Amino acid sequence: MRAAVITAFDAPPSYREHPEPVAAGEHDLVVDVLAAGLHHLTRSKANGSHYSSTGALPLVPGADAVVRDAHGRLRYAALDDTPLGTFADRTVIDERRSVVLPDGIDPVRIAAAMNPAMSSWVALRRRIDFPPGRRVLILGATGNAGRMAVQIAKLLGAAHVTAAGRDPDRLAALPALGADQTVTFDQVERAADADVVIDYVWGEPSADAMIPMLTARTDRGAPLTWIQIGSLAGHTAPVPSAALRAARLQLVGSGIGSVPARHFLEELPALAAAVTRGEIDVRARAVPLAEVSRTWTAASTDERIVFVP
Repeated sequence: MRAAVITAFDAPPSYREHPEPVAAGEHDLVVDVLAAGLHHLTRSKANGSHYSSTGALPLVPGADAVVRDAHGRLRYAALDDTPLGTFADRTVIDERRSVVLPDGIDPVRIAAAMNPAMSSWVALRRRIDFPPGRRVLILGATGNAGRMAVQIAKLLGAAHVTAAGRDPDRLAALPALGADQTVTFDQVERAADADVVIDYVWGEPSADAMIPMLTARTDRGAPLTWIQIGSLAGHTAPVPSAALRAARLQLVGSGIGSVPARHFLEELPALAAAVTRGEIDVRARAVPLAEVSRTWTAASTDERIVFVP
């Protein structure tokens, strides 16, 4: 079979022949890959920078996919740490880390949506208490996951969503997706009375936003939960000590490890159903896997790249 293979952390994968996968465990299934999204998680695992990366080479990247099993059923599968990912004609999945999808779904659409949408969906459903009527600020709302987070926050009951980002053109498109307010990073105090922050940025921009936002709160004793999900601006943030003393701020992370794998899996059917019903706007571009080397470093756009055989 053919696969995308990483042999060096500082180089894109090459499309070449690769040994056929073998089911070794009791719950393993060899499956045909129909569509696999190119996500930030996939790139960071492939270059060794993600905290869950094993550092082993060579490897076939790809953290999830829509696949077809031996019985012809379509599944969405999320892979554990493995040197054989989903950027291949076939791969091995753990049946317990997959869900059967309904007939008639668009594999490219599901593959594009599930990983980025899962970040905010699981954070709000499983990482914190999120009753209806909360006010949410999303930092990094102009990215693919951030755009979906705007919609998901509203879908899960948020009363007010503020979208924060750097690109004014992309910000301008977010009210149509449910954002009640858009701000740039130097205007975050306009969302000072948020109950929840969903942070895809981290680094200095997030740290710089904390004090102006916290000092502008109407009631500093009102709880604010800051959920760290992504780190596009840096893996570390110089959080001011005053931020933890001057307001009732709680910092939490949401991701692999802080949320049990079973909780991710339990949320997959509902999320897949929401995507299938069109409740989450998904922009995807199908690309032949043979073009993986050229596409690997493509500039970020609103469209999620999805590799297909």
